[in-house]
Amino acid sequence: MPRSDRPMLSRRIIVAAALAIIDSDGLDAFSLTRLAREMGVQAPSLYHHFPDKASILEAVARSIIRETPQPVARDTDDWIEYFVALSLHFRRTILRHAHAAPILLEFMPREVFTPVYETSATFLKEVGIPLHLHVLVLDGLDRLTLGAALTDAMKMPAGQDGVFPHADPQQHPALVRAIGDNALGPEALWAESVRTFLRGIDTLRPETTATPGTTDAGATGE
Repeated sequence: MPRSDRPMLSRRIIVAAALAIIDSDGLDAFSLTRLAREMGVQAPSLYHHFPDKASILEAVARSIIRETPQPVARDTDDWIEYFVALSLHFRRTILRHAHAAPILLEFMPREVFTPVYETSATFLKEVGIPLHLHVLVLDGLDRLTLGAALTDAMKMPAGQDGVFPHADPQQHPALVRAIGDNALGPEALWAESVRTFLRGIDTLRPETTATPGTTDAGATGE
């Protein structure tokens, strides 16, 4: 039987080709016609695997998120650094696919991270973070990282390497002085922002809020 010259299609291959187009030429360049042409097939062939363009973009978003590596080391004595690493990995993944940032805004597949949330919640319990603060940490850090990374990803290329690149010494002297005194690049600045957020959470642990000479009930002798 002669071998067919038609390329073999699968969801994984289609998603990889779609992401390659977006990474290379931007989201506006992506269409089913372009995707089919790049893959050497007719557009209707794609419908055997995806019902429409939106479903392909949703799968692209999932593919991007699944690229995010997870920190392995967890130290309860330095718990904040685990979450800093988690945030930085997520940020780097988004910036690696900067042209796809609008897809994540529309099709953010948060459920892909559910196992990570479970691991993180378990770790927060080990650290001694009160249970009622777990969602604050997980949801807050997730939203902060996503929002900050998408903002950086969608900046004009000329503004991606600096913080407040359009500050003018004449019109914004206080801001320019602050920029001059900042020794941190964008990634290091973000990592320190995450630490600042989590240090606030750390002060709410029972062992850090207890005052010597008081009981767990907060007795003052009155």
